[in-house]
Amino acid sequence: MKKGIHPENYRFVVFKDMSNDHYFISRSTAPTKETIKLEDGKEYPLVKLEISNTSHPFYTGKVKLVDTAGRVDKFRNRYKSHLEKKNKKK
Repeated sequence: MKKGIHPENYRFVVFKDMSNDHYFISRSTAPTKETIKLEDGKEYPLVKLEISNTSHPFYTGKVKLVDTAGRVDKFRNRYKSHLEKKNKKK
């Protein structure tokens, strides 16, 4: 491996799956603005995840639509005028 290209400021960070409230602690350099206090009484930086291995259909075997924060609706609203123009041409 090349020397001097890896960060030195690793710290313990909580990664929380927002779809099922599962969390895990890992060392990371991910930038965070929020913190969370766990049962051990310590406060950790918090990284919110939309999906993790505890909610991903590949790992759970359950197929479900994951639409966090209305991403599909935001997409449709953003391109509504474009889709309307395209439909008028037909």
